Amino acid sequence: MTASVNRSARRRTSIAAVVILVVLLAFTVRLFDIQVVRADEHIEDSMEVANYVESATLPGVRGSIVDDEGQVLASSSVRYDVAIDPALADDVKRYDDAGDPYVETWGRLAERIGEVVGMSGEDVEKVASDAVASNPDARWAQLKKGLTTEQYRALLDLDAPMLSFEQQKSRTYPNGAVAGNLVGFMSSDDEPLAGYEMLENACLAETDGKIEYQRSGDAGVRIPGTTTETPAEDGGTLQLTIDTDLSWYLLQMLKEEVETQQAKAGSIMVADVETGEIKAAVDYPTLDPNDYQATDSEYLGAPSLTRSFEPGSTFKAITAATVLDQGAATPLTQITASGHEQFPNGAVVGDSFSHPSYNYTLAGALIDSSNVALSKIGELVSDDTRYEYLKKFGVGEKTPIDFAGEPSGVVHDPDTWDNQTHYATTFGQAFTVTMQQVVSAYQTLANGGVREPVHIVDGCTSADGKTTKAELPDAERVISEEAAQQTVEILENVANEGAVSDMIQVPGYRLAIKTGTAQKTDGNGNYKAGLYFTSLIGIAPADDPQYVVMVSLDEPRRVTSSAATAPAFQKAMTQVLKTYRVTPSEEPYEPLPKFTD
Repeated sequence: MTASVNRSARRRTSIAAVVILVVLLAFTVRLFDIQVVRADEHIEDSMEVANYVESATLPGVRGSIVDDEGQVLASSSVRYDVAIDPALADDVKRYDDAGDPYVETWGRLAERIGEVVGMSGEDVEKVASDAVASNPDARWAQLKKGLTTEQYRALLDLDAPMLSFEQQKSRTYPNGAVAGNLVGFMSSDDEPLAGYEMLENACLAETDGKIEYQRSGDAGVRIPGTTTETPAEDGGTLQLTIDTDLSWYLLQMLKEEVETQQAKAGSIMVADVETGEIKAAVDYPTLDPNDYQATDSEYLGAPSLTRSFEPGSTFKAITAATVLDQGAATPLTQITASGHEQFPNGAVVGDSFSHPSYNYTLAGALIDSSNVALSKIGELVSDDTRYEYLKKFGVGEKTPIDFAGEPSGVVHDPDTWDNQTHYATTFGQAFTVTMQQVVSAYQTLANGGVREPVHIVDGCTSADGKTTKAELPDAERVISEEAAQQTVEILENVANEGAVSDMIQVPGYRLAIKTGTAQKTDGNGNYKAGLYFTSLIGIAPADDPQYVVMVSLDEPRRVTSSAATAPAFQKAMTQVLKTYRVTPSEEPYEPLPKFTD
């Protein structure tokens, strides 16, 4: 009897032990499934319950673009519109720092909201109640527009679940069309589309920050101590070399001259001889970045920097500099030339006016801008040498400005030159340049033969105050100081005895200038009849060169020659010398003989 009872007890104990083991094993398997196998899934579920991913954006501000004196050309601001959800305008359950719950009444929260946005608590409550009165199902009512970032952050700190925000970023250009061709513009969704807005986006672009926090699953309020913040990073400040006040004057004046000369368009560029800084690059027509869609697509960029053309007579100075630097001629070297000649290779060259055979000096050939004489001057050195100097002066390669759409210009290898090209290249035809390349060439002449890199970007200053200067190539000697000085002296003779000398003088200052009248292609392999791209470029003061000014007009119709640009050049150079308070010339001009005996 006893043995039987003991066996039953042991059996029950064994069964119970087995059951317990099975249950424990089941719990273990289930725990392993929850904590390991399906851990990610349950973490996501728990985050949904507690709203771990609740966040708010802290927007950065795009950097400003400023001129050489810090005057703002482009700036950004961020504003916020705040609205109330009337269905959530109610008391809010809170937790204090100890984790104990309490209730903040809607009336008290409305007062705190009002303190931030400049309204009374009653007015805040009224916005919600009026919305419900108009529509019992209303879920949105505008509370306030145009709040600052500080106000936005203060409202976030209130943790008011009935509030919602809409960010309003804006980009403004306080000087409008002044330097608008260079600054560029942004799209409606804040994408840079043109100019330095696009080219220097790495400097200007901001990085948004973020506030993240947890909300309780029951009351839906922020859990104290769970807030983390990733600060926003504002964009840097881009400084250009442009002078806004000078550019404003030049733009107004250029508009008048384009209209007076009945031209298609016009451009003016100003460079500092010593530094290579571009102080103005003005186009008309131009664009206002505040309303760029109102501008014809042809002028949404900067034609002064992106247009290529045959330089014409302005590059006769480079031919003269080449032979002077090579020692193949002096300013008084004799060149005999008539107004129209056929050369031994069959090429025919003519001047812009008919004249008998003259015994020009080199200086005289440039004063009269004789194509025939320059053709003979160019032959004093080989084609390869002339090609080499064109390249040294920057033809065929982009300038350090490297603006969007800037062409490199085209100059063909001398092995490909035909009989006509052999001569045409001596007087600025059969190759193309940009305006900044011509300005750079004259900056080199004015700077004693040393080419400083022309540039428009000075540098970028990050939000933390670190300034990074623009990367520029080293200065480069192109010709000797003597050859450069002789070329400038010849150009001073052009300013005093050339065809437009009476129209370009600036009282008190010695000038060195050259005109250019370039033929324009009709797109079918021929030149347009009677329509030209005219230009005039000058250095001042000639005895102490400090600034280069170039003016161009596209297809002027009132006066079709380069004389059309003379009034604009005279006004532009006068303003430049006045703006920078350049000391008048002290030594008198000494003329070189135009003809030999």
